[in-house]
Amino acid sequence: MRNRCTNFNYSGYKDYGGRGITVCERWMKFENFLEDMGEPPTKGHTLDRKNNDRGYCKSNCRWATKKQQMRNKRNNRLLTYKGKTQCMTDWASQYGMNKNTLRSRIVEMNWSIEKALTSPVRKRKKRSK
Repeated sequence: MRNRCTNFNYSGYKDYGGRGITVCERWMKFENFLEDMGEPPTKGHTLDRKNNDRGYCKSNCRWATKKQQMRNKRNNRLLTYKGKTQCMTDWASQYGMNKNTLRSRIVEMNWSIEKALTSPVRKRKKRSK
């Protein structure tokens, strides 16, 4: 966390400190970080920022699973349908389709979100060898 935000030589610095992501002063001392966040609930949990445009501080951080983290990336395409917002992967799963099918419908074919989610998915025939 600190390296990402403060070390110009860190490989990922441009995506963190380089774009203004900071670590609160309190967390510059590890004991304060530990007091605020506690230990991760499991070995599978890592530190995650709720809002990827804000820095590391108690109100913006949580322990998250890999699945939660993958759905909280700034390059995710969030879609809102019927008042609910979630990433394409979650919408595709909810509507029983492949995420690439949904992405193709919205990005390449420029379908509306409603049409992309509610149009039946064509079943492809398996190729015979």
